[in-house]
Amino acid sequence: MRKNIIGLLMFICLITAFAATANAAATDQVLSRWEKKTRLLDREDQVSNLEIKATYYSTEYIEALVQSEADKNLWTQQEADEYKYRLLNTLHLEEMIPIRIEFMNNGPSMHLGPFDVMAKLVIGSKEYKMADYDKRFNFRFQGEKEGLVFFNRYDEKTGKDLLKGVKQVKLIFSPTISPITDGRRTEFIWDIANDDPNKLFQGRAAAKYETDRLLKRLEKLRADKAEEAKKMAAIDSEISTIQARLDELAAIQ
Repeated sequence: MRKNIIGLLMFICLITAFAATANAAATDQVLSRWEKKTRLLDREDQVSNLEIKATYYSTEYIEALVQSEADKNLWTQQEADEYKYRLLNTLHLEEMIPIRIEFMNNGPSMHLGPFDVMAKLVIGSKEYKMADYDKRFNFRFQGEKEGLVFFNRYDEKTGKDLLKGVKQVKLIFSPTISPITDGRRTEFIWDIANDDPNKLFQGRAAAKYETDRLLKRLEKLRADKAEEAKKMAAIDSEISTIQARLDELAAIQ
């Protein structure tokens, strides 16, 4: 009986380990699908090189990232939810299209400032400039440099969702980012046809994030209302002053 129990426990452990390995492999596959990278070699010295990695924060990627970090750190569900909450706060997905950019410059110093002219996002047939970015990209560097860049998710004039109905987006870097590019433009393309950020806003982490967002929005609206009330009060006061003066003038005439 004892041998049977030990054998059963070993079998369960093997199945569990196999399942964990399979899940980890599937998670890594998802992560690599959204983490695009390239390596450029200097044509002259054949030694200097530049590695560029760009990560598009799709719904699938974010879920896989949270799962990967949870497995790696042996987090509880609560800890995983807290990590996802902080991540959503950093990414501003309700307004922005966030992309993480990483450079490994093993060549001449790169000076990318102002960085917002060094990379654009192509959506459909239009190119869009960054709305915001990590300002550390503006400083000259060799070695590693990484940070987030943000592009507007909605058209500034019409309010239209720029990603609605779009199948692909392309991140393009200026050929002038480094002498190593030798005038070549670096591009990264992602298929986003099935991406749905709304799926992220479910569960405890998303509920907490949405609660915070709505409270901030409510606070802003109340402040706007108070400001408008002050303006209306000032207008009413001016109307009363003008009317009183008109009455005085009418009496004189």
